Amino acid sequence: MSTDPVALTADLIRCPSVTPADGGALALLAGRLEAAGFVTERIERGGIANLYARWGRQAPALGFNGHTDVVPPGDAAAWTHDPFGGVVAEGLLYGRGAADMKSGVAAFAAAAVDFVTATPPAGSVILAITGDEEGSAVDGTCAILDWMAAKGERMDHCLVGEPTCPSRMGEAIKIGRRGSLTAHVTAYGVQGHSAYPERAKNPLPALVRLLDRLATRELDRGTADFGPSTLAITSIDTGNTASNVIPAETRATINIRFNDAHSGASLSAWIEEEADRAAAEFGVGIAARFEISGESFVTERGAFTDLVAGAVAAETGVTPELSTSGGTSDARFVKDHCPVVEIGLVGATMHQTDERVEVAHIHQLKAIYTRILQEYFARLPG
Repeated sequence: MSTDPVALTADLIRCPSVTPADGGALALLAGRLEAAGFVTERIERGGIANLYARWGRQAPALGFNGHTDVVPPGDAAAWTHDPFGGVVAEGLLYGRGAADMKSGVAAFAAAAVDFVTATPPAGSVILAITGDEEGSAVDGTCAILDWMAAKGERMDHCLVGEPTCPSRMGEAIKIGRRGSLTAHVTAYGVQGHSAYPERAKNPLPALVRLLDRLATRELDRGTADFGPSTLAITSIDTGNTASNVIPAETRATINIRFNDAHSGASLSAWIEEEADRAAAEFGVGIAARFEISGESFVTERGAFTDLVAGAVAAETGVTPELSTSGGTSDARFVKDHCPVVEIGLVGATMHQTDERVEVAHIHQLKAIYTRILQEYFARLPG
């Protein structure tokens, strides 16, 4: 009897696993996987629960990565259906995590269970499922990979089940991701009365000049694998409620999504150089603190990317674009372990009120994963 990925998705949605809560989602998956002969390990770090499951001990090992944690639903009363109800209505499955990405986890878990049961491969199937993708991601997939390294466990290739299609099933797979850098910039001056600016040092003009220089610079025009890098000023905060007071301090936040023409280090150095320049011009202090959540990467095109793209085309009738667009995902961690490709559902409603996916698409995604499993063990390792 085949495993229904829609029913499994609905069961997972009913687990209220808002980061860092697990809500019973990983125990649910562990039980289904263990019944099919997978050996599971619950990996906990920093208050986060993660799940590692493996069928078989031989090489090669094909892995799947995904997350069961979700963002908060917001105002539940604004939803058409209970955000944790897993309701199917008019061919759509509603719930927080329906698109991002309990459906992806359910589809690859269902495909893996049915595959090893019906046609046990001469190799291994691994599932690495985290509860910390929507949070800081420090104790999620990274914790699983650290545990794997300590135990000598290894994947030869990995699929991440994040939503990859903008509007039509099968239109894109992701073979890479841009890097992401956040800069927290603080400008320091001397507070004073606005009527006597000569007695103060206003940090705002310096910060404004710095932000203008950063925002108006063309970082690049794209590379062979990526579109142009982007810089967004996401916050300016002075917290000054008095119109006649020059503030002593003001802050801004900048986020850069960058391609392989840059690194987090090179962009940090550029921002610091411009900050020092503006500080010297205005006679104030400027300090920057950086968070680099991932560097850009591309999985080399070849047999594995061709296999995944071919499976998508065979099951959907659509030739997928090999994309590097979008934000970050846990593929940025997996790429240091093994080659990684992302393939998942249409993500149009992820993180929205009334998040939902087409029921037919979940079945289609399971079929894609099943075909990949079949073809991977039939031909790729050799």
